[in-house]
Amino acid sequence: MMMKAGLILCFMFVLVSVSALNANASETSGEASIGIYNSYMWRGFELHEDVAIQPSVGITYGAFGANLWSDYNADSKEAVETDLTLNYTHSIDKIGLDIGYIYYGLDGATDTQEIYFAVSYDTLLSPSLTLYYDFDEGDGAFIVASVGHDIPINQDIAVSLGASISYNAESKYAIGDYSALHNGEISVSTSIPVYKVISISPIIAYSFTLSDDAKDAVQSLNADGDNNFFYGGASASVSF
Repeated sequence: MMMKAGLILCFMFVLVSVSALNANASETSGEASIGIYNSYMWRGFELHEDVAIQPSVGITYGAFGANLWSDYNADSKEAVETDLTLNYTHSIDKIGLDIGYIYYGLDGATDTQEIYFAVSYDTLLSPSLTLYYDFDEGDGAFIVASVGHDIPINQDIAVSLGASISYNAESKYAIGDYSALHNGEISVSTSIPVYKVISISPIIAYSFTLSDDAKDAVQSLNADGDNNFFYGGASASVSF
């Protein structure tokens, strides 16, 4: 809990510092949101099957960003996880780059840390590739390749279709000490503007394992022995 309090204080310091640098700058923006989902899914794992309440607040200043996110188990009424993400984005023509750091503050488990590097290309299906490296408790890498496509409904709303596959490279923390394909995921989502800076974003997704190693790892953390999951919910966000 002390570490989580430190994360919150650190984030508040970043938030205040950035605001103080240029409170009226057009390149400074922020967003606060709260999501409610039928369970907490992470990299193909159902970390808890109870309703997940997930608040988040983030700020960007130019190419730099900071975000604080948490998962709250509605059944146990406890905060399960609180994560801090710091990142830097840059684009070169149609190529997008995102470099970041994630601190995972976990309740009932040892905290861990990752760095990540993502590259995307602005073309048909918007392909992207992200490499996560856990240099702490996990001591391994996790790779995600994804594609997506937006189908416009009107000038304000589009339906987003997404698909991804992942590969675990001996990232031991919560995943498993193996190198093999891990999981695939398909999703349908949208963002619906409600009033000025307020929007609601529903999502439904299906996650499924892609190897025997992944199946064994996912089933070992699920009380029902499942390795494929339908999940979904919605988030409400406000931009500032």
